[in-house]
Parts: sequence; structure tokens; C-alpha cells
Amino acid sequence: MDRLNYHHFMYFWMVVREGGIQQAGRRLRLAHPTISVQIKQLEESLGEQLFDRTHRKLELTEAGRVAYRYADEIFSLGQEFMEALAGHPTGRPARLAVGISDAMPKLIVRNLLDPALRLPSPVRLLCLEDRYDRLLGELATNRLDVILADTPVAPSSGVKAFNHLLGECGVTFFAHRRLASKIGSDFPRSLDGAPMLLPTSTTSLGRAIPQWCEKNDLRPEVVAEFDDTALMKTFGQDSIGVFCSPSVMETEVKRQYGVEVIGRAEDLREQFYAISPERRLKNPAVMAICEAARGELFAIREN
Repeated sequence: MDRLNYHHFMYFWMVVREGGIQQAGRRLRLAHPTISVQIKQLEESLGEQLFDRTHRKLELTEAGRVAYRYADEIFSLGQEFMEALAGHPTGRPARLAVGISDAMPKLIVRNLLDPALRLPSPVRLLCLEDRYDRLLGELATNRLDVILADTPVAPSSGVKAFNHLLGECGVTFFAHRRLASKIGSDFPRSLDGAPMLLPTSTTSLGRAIPQWCEKNDLRPEVVAEFDDTALMKTFGQDSIGVFCSPSVMETEVKRQYGVEVIGRAEDLREQFYAISPERRLKNPAVMAICEAARGELFAIREN
């Protein structure tokens, strides 16, 4: 494929945005045949048809729709760049690309990200949930601004990234009231033999709970394990088994799932991190997330 001709690409973008070649020609002050020829040259260089020419009405092919999404981003950013250099506000929200480890509880994530949405300057969130190792790869190539995770990045990861501890808390065990009445209130002994729902061992909590149970000589009956902790809570809501969640979200879990607290394990600790490519945070939205987590979310609820 030849190198992309951005003049041709811009003409294509203008034709789609204006709704036709004639309208784009008026805007660009170019003749209809001139634009048609240059779009044809663009298609030849890409090896793809961008317009479906079997209809009289202007319609994009699948390749054309992909091309327009990229063109719109490229030329909109170009305009924003020129306005920024000229000292004019762009009116475009700043984008914050957040990688979310699939082990992170969704209620925690929602609370952590809220301060970024309350900044005076608008922020548009891009939330990408994936495995931790894949997210680190995205961070290394600057596709992400920050990762939220329940484990720090290891020095052996090979990725230049820095851990920023957001906070830590104990763990609360919950059950539907029907199950709670059966297993009793003698926590943690009440968990011995009780049906239990666990996070998988890919999570820090999923690895810590079996060790905690062994330390306390508890042998619960593990009914199911879950990669998705939100799904685990839904099963717990239906009285399938006892489940746990970071204590910082205790009030929200009770309200959302209609369950009762069985007990709290303060010696089981959950930690949460913001992983960034920089040791000293500079992004205002990331700074807001970290400051609110340390000063409000964990500090207040743990007291």
C-alpha cells in the first residue's frame, strides 16, 4: 500500500461530513471532478472501495465507515491542535484512557473514577477491561493513561510503570438473610461447612481466602468460583452461598444486592493501585482519582 495521502483523505472526510461531493466542493472551493478523481486515487492507494456506487444516494462501504472514523478523529484533533496553539479553548473533553484489571470489583472502579468526572474541565472516559498483562502492554505503548488494579506491577514485568497505592481495606462476608439465618452469627466459625462463592485464584482475594480459611481452621464448601465478582455477588443474592467483598464497599453491596453482613475479617487486606507510566503524576484526572481515593474513599470508610 502506498503512503497515505492526507489531502485525499481530507477530501474524503469532507465529502462524508458535508453529505456529498457537490456540498464538499462548495466548502473546499473545488470542482466536482477534482474531488471525484482524488477520492478514486485514495481508494486505489488503499486497495479498498470507500463508497458503494450501486446506489444514487451516498453510502459508505464497511471500509469507508472505518476510514471515516479515523479521518474524523485525525482532522478533529488537528483542528483542536491549531486552536490550542492559538490559545483558544477547544470545547472538546480531555480523554482519559483507563485500563481496568478484570479482577477489580466494579463498585470500587465506579467510586474511584467518579472524581475524574467531577473536574471543572470535562473529561471523557475510555474504560478498557482486560487481563492485567495485556493492559500493561497497552500502557507501555501509551494507549492507556493509567491502570486500576488490585496488585502492584512487579519489577520483573519488563514494563516501565510505577505503582501508586490508592488505599487498602479489610474484607466483609455477606449472605442472603435465608442463608445467614442457617449458618448463624458465630463468625468466623460459622463459615466452617457453609456454602461459599469465591473469586478465582487470578485475583489477590481469591488467593488469600483459602490461606485465611486454613489459618483459621475453616473448611467451607466451595460451591463456585468466578472471574467476574459482580456475577459472584448475583449468585450470592440468590442465596447460593456466602461471598465476600472489600469492606470499603460494604454499604453499596448491602443496598444493591439486598444481603446481610455475616462478619468482617480485618486481617484479610485488599489493596488497590493506580499504575502509571510516570513516577510523578501529571495528568489532572489521574491525580484527582488518587487524591480522592486516599483522602475520601478509603480514609473515611476505614475509620
